[in-house]
Amino acid sequence: MASGFRSYVWDPFLIISQIATMQSIFYMGFGLWLCFVDLILQVPQSLDHLFSYRNLEFGTGGGRLIAAIYVLNALTGALGLWFVVQRSKQCTDFAASMHILHLFFCWIYNHQFPGTFAWWLMNIGCVALTTVLGEFLCMRTEMKSIPLLDGKSRADL
Repeated sequence: MASGFRSYVWDPFLIISQIATMQSIFYMGFGLWLCFVDLILQVPQSLDHLFSYRNLEFGTGGGRLIAAIYVLNALTGALGLWFVVQRSKQCTDFAASMHILHLFFCWIYNHQFPGTFAWWLMNIGCVALTTVLGEFLCMRTEMKSIPLLDGKSRADL
């Protein structure tokens, strides 16, 4: 077995557990943002806000609010990528996986394929936003200098 810097080993359990964790972060973040906004505006809470693509319209106040929650949840997803995935090269894969699974769950919940332009625009935009912010956070961590000395002595290069 050749040793190398960050050699990759196929670990399906790790990948599946990361996908499940990121999906949990996605729905927990989305649910917390929805509950927070629904409590402030005193709107009845419903799973339709989470899964119904018909509620996401840019022409209504409630639809714009749900669109804002999508954007806030993209920030939550980016933080999740930073903590769970920790690799900038994998951020696109995991962000797309979260939203593809959300597509399937919306499809099952509504008994039909999501067909509104606003829903597709928000999900594609949130995949991009989650990916860019997640890559930014992960790159900041990856680019930190690696200490070579034990800390007792310091050599200026």
